[in-house]
Formats: sequence, C-alpha cells, structure tokens
Amino acid sequence: DLGVLLRLRLQRAIAAVIDVTGHQQLLADNPVLRRSIDVRNPYVDPINLLQVELLRRLREARDTNAEETVWLRRALLVTINGVAAGMRNTG
Repeated sequence: DLGVLLRLRLQRAIAAVIDVTGHQQLLADNPVLRRSIDVRNPYVDPINLLQVELLRRLREARDTNAEETVWLRRALLVTINGVAAGMRNTG
C-alpha cells in the first residue's frame, strides 16, 4: 500500500533528523513553529497523499489521453496551491 510505504519513509526521515540534531522531537527548539505545523498537518497531509496519487495517474496517462492529462495537471496544481496555502510561512 502506497500510504504505508510513505509513512515508513517519513518515519525514517524523521528518525534521521532527530538523530542528527540530537533532539527528542522535531522542532524541539521552536515550540511555537512546532505547534503551528501540528495544527496544519491534519489538513495538509491528505492533500500530500492526493498529490502522490495524481502524480502517479499523470505519469500513467502521459500521451494516452490528452483531456485526462489536462485535468490531472489542473488537479495537481490545485493541490500544490493547497499545500502552499496550508504551509504559509512554515515551509
């Protein structure tokens, strides 16, 4: 399952950052930013998963259906804007 694979990769990346920084958690030295991100993640995370699926479909649809490709690109751009809006000044 793609979701499981992505979560495992994220967990490994987080563990590596924590190991390098020596902190107990991400952004341990910036609790205000950490709280801000924690509040936004429930809204941004599903959009990120949708982006992965749209990218997969876009790659599969390449040159096979021009109309579908146009719609997939539009949907992908909407998710990019959604993540940018959700991240605001944090990312």
